[in-house]
Amino acid sequence: MAEIIPPASRAKTQIPAAELPGLQGLTTLAVAVVVVAALYLGREVLVPITLAILLSFVLAPLVALLRRVGLPRVPAVVMAVLVALGVLLLLGGVIGAQVATLADDVPRYASTIERKVDAVRSYATGRITAMTGSLGRQMAPSPAEAPTEPRANPAPASPPSDTPKPVPVEVHQPDATPMEIATRVLSPILSPLATTGIVLLVAVFILMQQEDLRDRMIRLFGSSDLHRTTAAMDDAAARLSKYFLTQLALNAAFGVVIGLGLLIVGVPNPVLWGIIAGLMRFIPYIGAIGSAILPIAMAAVVDPGWTMVLSTIALFLVIELLTGQIVEPLVYGHSTGLSPVSVVVAAIFWAWLWGPVGLILSMPLTLCLVVLGRHIDRLEFIDVLLGDQPALTPAESFYQRILAGDTDEALDQAEVLLRERALSSYYDEVVLKGLQLAANDSVRGVLTDDQLRNIQDAIDGVVADLADHDDVDVAQSKSDAKETPVSQTIAPPPILPAPADTAGGLAPEWAGSAPILCVAGRGPLDEAACTMLVQLLAKHGLRGRVVSHDAVSRARAMSLDVAGVAMVCVSYLEASGSPAPLRYMMRRLRQRLPGAPILVGLWQADEALLGDERLRAMIGADHYVTSLRDTVNACLAAAHAASETAQVAAEPAPVLSEAGR
Repeated sequence: MAEIIPPASRAKTQIPAAELPGLQGLTTLAVAVVVVAALYLGREVLVPITLAILLSFVLAPLVALLRRVGLPRVPAVVMAVLVALGVLLLLGGVIGAQVATLADDVPRYASTIERKVDAVRSYATGRITAMTGSLGRQMAPSPAEAPTEPRANPAPASPPSDTPKPVPVEVHQPDATPMEIATRVLSPILSPLATTGIVLLVAVFILMQQEDLRDRMIRLFGSSDLHRTTAAMDDAAARLSKYFLTQLALNAAFGVVIGLGLLIVGVPNPVLWGIIAGLMRFIPYIGAIGSAILPIAMAAVVDPGWTMVLSTIALFLVIELLTGQIVEPLVYGHSTGLSPVSVVVAAIFWAWLWGPVGLILSMPLTLCLVVLGRHIDRLEFIDVLLGDQPALTPAESFYQRILAGDTDEALDQAEVLLRERALSSYYDEVVLKGLQLAANDSVRGVLTDDQLRNIQDAIDGVVADLADHDDVDVAQSKSDAKETPVSQTIAPPPILPAPADTAGGLAPEWAGSAPILCVAGRGPLDEAACTMLVQLLAKHGLRGRVVSHDAVSRARAMSLDVAGVAMVCVSYLEASGSPAPLRYMMRRLRQRLPGAPILVGLWQADEALLGDERLRAMIGADHYVTSLRDTVNACLAAAHAASETAQVAAEPAPVLSEAGR
């Protein structure tokens, strides 16, 4: 006899445990150490190149726009880089002018600074004096216990008047040469200019050789599917460009709003503080807080009171909360692709490697690595470590929580997933697949009877708690299949309307207390699948009841209560081995219900297996399905067909006229 589901096609249920590092693991560790050392030692070269790569992601949409207008690649790239250079020069000029103005105005604020410092010093001194006096009074000894003062030592004799005095010595540096003066003045200016030139030059070459660099990346990391990898790399580049442009726009808008707010509050040089706020916000978590320190200090030295200081603090708090909690989730979605822990760790790591520049670039660099990890197999561990996607699939997570007895956590997961999908889709994609993992473990003998009973009870509890949810299709998320919590690339078929909502209503044989008989297979968890099926049928106007596998055994099949049964649904969660038991069950059900259609749900089978005509003829059922949703649709279709037949039979026969006779 051929097996219904070959053992080789069964899903693996164990999550492989960590092993001791072998030669390959040690080699990988050595490579990682060498890479980190190279990043640290070569930061003078790598920082400009990294800035150029990020700049190319920002300018790539502008280059594409110019090329769509009709410009060739070289003029489009040059024009985009010139635009970037113009923006940098404009920002540098504005910052220089604002700093010069601030330096000129500092003497005017000296008196205010002195008054506030004196006020703070007087307050602190008064508090310290009061505390010291109080402490001294408590610790002072009584007059009777006061110690006698020691006798004063005689003053030392003064030195003789004829002692020679020391001669002061002064050391004078030689006058600096014009070359040394020029070096001191120009070196702080030439270094940023040289870095900017390198960044722009490298960005030009990256934008001109974009396709060639992509192909080299594919060849470097290797791929078994060239077409898929090319599409993935293009998609990753487009996503990164969109993200960086969006982040740049949000931070620029944040700086503009802060500058306008400081202008209204009255803080001097609001343009300078707005630019600093926009730049500092590239630093995750602490950037916006750090950008508020200088404006708050400026408000403190300008305003004799504290109104301007409090207004500045409130401005930064309100704008940052609105941007971080409302605007960014609407623009980015619910997540940027990085876990909160990875953002903090990445900021510490890149700041240690590259200093302040690394702190600013930490989030873009980490996001680049995570996106590459999602599309390149060799870098998948980066996505697992730093990405925000769960390490386990929803089905694996559900099974783990049920196995651990955490029913409440499984319900929390269900509440989240049911916001984006119907109840039947959740049962098919999560619960049923989780039960398949449990069934596989049961076949391997790793689950005890007590664990199986606990799993059955947990499933019954989950199904009972989800009774209030309607089985209504919800609009799917627009994110790609890799980023969706549940992998679903094809939309499920729509569910048919309930027969009670149609004109004819239910047929008499379908109007009983339980017209659908759900028979559990011989697996220990098949009754759980039947319980879910009965719940889904009830939500669509059909009633059913569950019977165990023992109820249709050879000894008890003839005594089975089949009154009012219009259709039979057999659930086989773990249908491995010979199909003979299922075939003989079909014979017994045919004997008891000769006219009722029989549906078999092989939840682990695939479409190719169900298309095997020899297997279908061997089993002898009327319908074969692999999901609960298809089962509900099959039952609804049978109820509709029976209702239409009953409606046609109930119509009176047409009366023929005399001419017709």
